[in-house]
Amino acid sequence: MIDIILNLEWSPFYISFKLAAITTFFLFIFSLPFAWFLANTKSKFKPVLEAVTALPIVLPPSVLGFYLLWGLSHNSALGSFLQEYFGIRLVFNFTGLVIASCIYSLPFMVQPLQSGFQSLNKNMLEASYLSGKSNFQTLLRVALPNIKPALITAIIITFAHTVGEFGVVLMIGGSILGETKVASVAIYEFVELLDYRSAHIYSAILLFLSFLVLLAVYVFNKKEKIHSIGGAL
Repeated sequence: MIDIILNLEWSPFYISFKLAAITTFFLFIFSLPFAWFLANTKSKFKPVLEAVTALPIVLPPSVLGFYLLWGLSHNSALGSFLQEYFGIRLVFNFTGLVIASCIYSLPFMVQPLQSGFQSLNKNMLEASYLSGKSNFQTLLRVALPNIKPALITAIIITFAHTVGEFGVVLMIGGSILGETKVASVAIYEFVELLDYRSAHIYSAILLFLSFLVLLAVYVFNKKEKIHSIGGAL
């Protein structure tokens, strides 16, 4: 068993975790102000923005993958422009995977952050504004330190969800070893080849890592809850 693990092709796991790390980073930068806006806006367009943000949760990955494939290919205006003037190809390479993953995992970052912001004590925020702090300063110095469980949950769940992507990444990136072949695609190919032993090993590794991620979220949130109760007493 040890020999099998040592001889395992680890590049799909490396690509998966690299993709998840980059996607989580970019989504955090974008989602932080966006979730803050959604939590505080009174705009009549808020339900529309929330519905668009949540679409990747309910859309079949094949549907989302198809439209992303069409939108990023050289046949689209964006894809054609980038390929003609900058030599950037967004389909079947890692850059396209990052873009697709950011869109597919968007709700898993935005929704926990938005819920955390909405749970904040409004009097605390108003006190921050009255003390002269700007909206941005209030977000960084007051809101963020008080939504640690939501913050950690958003980051970890987004990372784990990206690691487990299959349909969208297969349609956008294909299966290029060392560039776009992630662990989930490798498992699919093993099953197609009837190589169930390799599929079992890859699946077991992802299962174990997914369990550790969820366990970390629950343990952290439990500690934060106990800490909050202790502080209140």
